[in-house]
Amino acid sequence: MMIPTEPIGSIPRPPELVAALKAGDVGGEQLEHLYEEAVRDTVLRFGATGSPVITDGEQRKFHNFWTYPVHGASNTEPDGFQIPFAAGHIRRMPRLARAPFRYQRYADDFLAMAQRFASVPVKQAVISPSALSLMYPPEGLPGYSRDQFLADLLAEHETEIRRCLARGAWKVQVDLTEGRLAVKLDPSGGLLTSFIDLNNLALGRFSDAERQRIGVHTCPGADRDSPHSQDVDYADLLPSLFNLKAGNFYVALAGEPDRVRVLKLIRQNMKPGQRVFVGVTAPIDPAIETPELVRDRVLQAAEYLPLDQLGTTDDCGFAPFCDDLSTTRDTAFAKIRARVEGTALAAAILEGRTQ
Repeated sequence: MMIPTEPIGSIPRPPELVAALKAGDVGGEQLEHLYEEAVRDTVLRFGATGSPVITDGEQRKFHNFWTYPVHGASNTEPDGFQIPFAAGHIRRMPRLARAPFRYQRYADDFLAMAQRFASVPVKQAVISPSALSLMYPPEGLPGYSRDQFLADLLAEHETEIRRCLARGAWKVQVDLTEGRLAVKLDPSGGLLTSFIDLNNLALGRFSDAERQRIGVHTCPGADRDSPHSQDVDYADLLPSLFNLKAGNFYVALAGEPDRVRVLKLIRQNMKPGQRVFVGVTAPIDPAIETPELVRDRVLQAAEYLPLDQLGTTDDCGFAPFCDDLSTTRDTAFAKIRARVEGTALAAAILEGRTQ
């Protein structure tokens, strides 16, 4: 018996790359060399953990996982939507200042570089349409309606996913970290419903077979060892989450205070044909999980979820924002190794039980 295990995405960047990005005085060719070396080292170290699926660690995602497609766009301003974290700091999205909305880059470029160094399948994370929809100003834009903006946004998102699938991505993971945050911002559920509907418009453009290679990730945020929506009850998110037309779901679980309650919620709301990868390591916890702890978390999950719909993952990325140095690369890879080894230990026990 094999239980699939996959990472979420980001790995802390090498200190020299972080310093170069912060200084802003590194030329294009020199910076590209730092990016390439960071990707090469990340892919090699990822492979050394035994992970059957890897990512590029989001080394080249231009400052963060959220706004990489529009970084550097000339028609944006930096004073957009605010994301408050529990530690007290705030991240801001760019605001669309004038038409049209267009991606500046697609994630398949990141995938291509990782595949140059990889000897195992590579998955690719992309940002959700609902996250980028927050760029449109509440007061609107002259001559560019919200409906036209959303049409352009969905077209760009579809293009990005298709490019990643065509490039041979093992999976394309849509990051929906704003799902739980939506409930915090609007407890009525209206904002979350609008996010689910918008993302389903995108997912509905793909065939059933394609959607088996597409997944959705949800977590309460992770930046500088701090979440943005940990206080939101999963009961207010999961029933809507599993209405998404995706084949795979990556659900943060290791950092939850009552994992059994969340597993019961997942069981109640997951649908046939959906595989749920539950988080068994907590990136914002500095303690490194042992394989035995991961094993026990997997066995616990197997008590509540069908084995043919179960997978394991990390709760979230280890450094979704490039200046986040709260976790070291060594710690990240140690946690990943524990996830891989612990999942294998659990699979062996479960196989023995079924024989």
